[in-house]
Amino acid sequence: MSDSLDKIRVVLVNTSHPGNIGAAARAMKIMGLRRLYLVAPKSFPHEKAVWRSVGAVDLLENAVVVESLDQAVADCGLVVGASARERRIPWPTQDVRTAAGSIVEAATAGNEVAVLFGREDRGLKNEELQKCQFHLTIPTSEDYSALNLAAAVQVVAYEIRMADQQPRADQPWDVKLATADDLERLLIHYEQVMIALDFYDPATPKQLLTRIRRLFLRSKLDKMEINILRGILGATEKALGRPRDNT
Repeated sequence: MSDSLDKIRVVLVNTSHPGNIGAAARAMKIMGLRRLYLVAPKSFPHEKAVWRSVGAVDLLENAVVVESLDQAVADCGLVVGASARERRIPWPTQDVRTAAGSIVEAATAGNEVAVLFGREDRGLKNEELQKCQFHLTIPTSEDYSALNLAAAVQVVAYEIRMADQQPRADQPWDVKLATADDLERLLIHYEQVMIALDFYDPATPKQLLTRIRRLFLRSKLDKMEINILRGILGATEKALGRPRDNT
């Protein structure tokens, strides 16, 4: 397993059927991905997961089980959500092959990367997809677009493996990408300052915070850039005579 693949985790959110967890683990291991995260699975551990995993029981034994998506992605510099549906607010989207290149590029630069897969019946919720820098789509036939969870994981894992094997120029970014936790703290700080400036009214939020979130995620901010923005917000609070946010 290459160092870049070791930075990539597959996150299954609220999986209903344990057999799908086992099948996803098998799909991952075949392509050299070994880091499996499970967010509030309905039933795990389970014998059906072991049975469907075939030779990937070690991935199940080492799976990280958490209660919330925030816990699963807090330290990740890139979060990508697999989604087949269009959303009311458009989000940056890449097809699976392009997305695999972006994922490997971020991992090669030393960033933790999470690829999210949602529930079998309805996928990822809007609020979960809004934690992603971009969404990943798998082009399917218009006649029959249904793709089960393990098959989706297999396709994505294959494309990631192929992207990892491509020659690439090593031009690493000078600072690591901001983590999901860094971004959440920035958004909270930004909201507080906008309220203090009477620019934002929480009673009539509309889609302002969602669009600001999309802007920051699309920008792929690094840790230094987050610190600069937090510094500007702190200076604004000082000018307003408010205590600086220390979160």
